[in-house]
Amino acid sequence: MPQEPLTLDAAVREALERHPLVMAADGRIATAQGLLEQASLRPNPRLTVQLENLRAWSFPYRPGVENDYFLYVSQVLETNGKRERRGELASVNKSLAATARDLLRQQTVARVRTAFVAAAGAARLAGVYGETLENFAGTVKYHEARVREGNMAEADLIRIRLENERLRLSAGAARMEAERSLIALQRELGRSVISSPLLIAMDIEKPLLVPEETAEAARADLALARQGIEAAQANEKLQLALARPDLELSGGYKRTNGVDGLLGYLNVDLPWRNKNQGNIAAAGAETRVARANVAAAEALVRAEVRGAYAELRTRREQYESTLLALVGHARETARIAQAAYREGGTDLLRLLDAERTRLETELLRAQALGELRLAEVAILNAMGVMP
Repeated sequence: MPQEPLTLDAAVREALERHPLVMAADGRIATAQGLLEQASLRPNPRLTVQLENLRAWSFPYRPGVENDYFLYVSQVLETNGKRERRGELASVNKSLAATARDLLRQQTVARVRTAFVAAAGAARLAGVYGETLENFAGTVKYHEARVREGNMAEADLIRIRLENERLRLSAGAARMEAERSLIALQRELGRSVISSPLLIAMDIEKPLLVPEETAEAARADLALARQGIEAAQANEKLQLALARPDLELSGGYKRTNGVDGLLGYLNVDLPWRNKNQGNIAAAGAETRVARANVAAAEALVRAEVRGAYAELRTRREQYESTLLALVGHARETARIAQAAYREGGTDLLRLLDAERTRLETELLRAQALGELRLAEVAILNAMGVMP
């Protein structure tokens, strides 16, 4: 059964649906949900059964009169909204886990886009060598026929064959690089089994659709940094709440010397030495660090976006204004040299030189075209564009 070529959109969908790291990120959200449920629970009551004055060695021994029996229940009463503060922090942490999953998805898409376009560019370079070899095969046959007819020295045929072998070696290296690019693409897709060969479908001549330069970046790392401020503030509120001690109320029943009675007591920590001041100071510092991280992330994203658009403008201008005209000129020169050589108006060395120049310009055009598509991918990645 023939293999269906893999498109860029299909590659991105496969990575988002099957990449092990993306699936692991979904599990972290479930973990955060469990921690959120736990943070919202109240403290459990404590049941205490106590027996005192055991004197089994004495005689006479009357357990019902001489022993003391205690049965009481204790309950911790959280003060200062500690449960609410824990719930707020756990809720923010769950949002952080979801945003971290979105960031991982964006990064996965960015790597897949880059690897896919790089593989398409490498395939285009290999294709240029393949087309050149096919065209040069006609030149080799032409010269072999001339040698058989005695119209050309065999030394010239050797030059042609050497040039053909040089092209074959270069074409082999290009095919090897294209194969490496396909393996790298499958690695970014998260595949455990590497397919060989892998067919991809992309018209590298067709530009990718990129957003306007005035659009706002939808980067998950920016959202993650901003949510870091919320998490730091929620932790600071929790640490402030923890500075106030909780109350522990106990009440129950006792029996002493055969007499029944009730008991009750109150436990409370005296906040003299430990007022949670260290954790409060650390939480305040984390809030300031989170704000600084947001400012740094925003500056980094702005620089990355501007740099990506500047690179695209430069590469597009180079390709359209210089390379296209250069390729056209090289093709025409090679055509004229081929015709002049067949008419005896030029020598073999000039023909080979014209062919080399045409090949080099074709390779340069293919390389520039691949770099132009990669510059467009860089903009999509910098802007956080998702499918």
